[in-house]
Amino acid sequence: MATVDLTAETFESTIESDKLVLVDWWAAWCGPCRMFAPVYEAASEKHQDVVFGKVDTEAEQMLAAQAGISSIPTLMIFREGILLFAQPGALPGNALKDLITQAQGLDMDEVRAELAKADA
Repeated sequence: MATVDLTAETFESTIESDKLVLVDWWAAWCGPCRMFAPVYEAASEKHQDVVFGKVDTEAEQMLAAQAGISSIPTLMIFREGILLFAQPGALPGNALKDLITQAQGLDMDEVRAELAKADA
């Protein structure tokens, strides 16, 4: 699956899906973003069951602000609408693969129980 461009109109419905969703926050002028792009694209080809979204922070400034993006590239990982990971910086391919494997292996009932306990 190739990457998909996310906008303010499509962001929420995409991350609320039952799938694992990775979001790359980037900008065309950002050197590290351009270096990370081929790594991210290659991972999207290997993991057909995962949604790989990209948000252009220049075109979607309000969305980036709402998400608290202060440094790019930033990678976020959502599953069932729950933010599991958020970190700025470009990752090497093996680190991205490890993150995907870890996120896929999570017991989401356990994650929801931990979140409920933290909210209580």
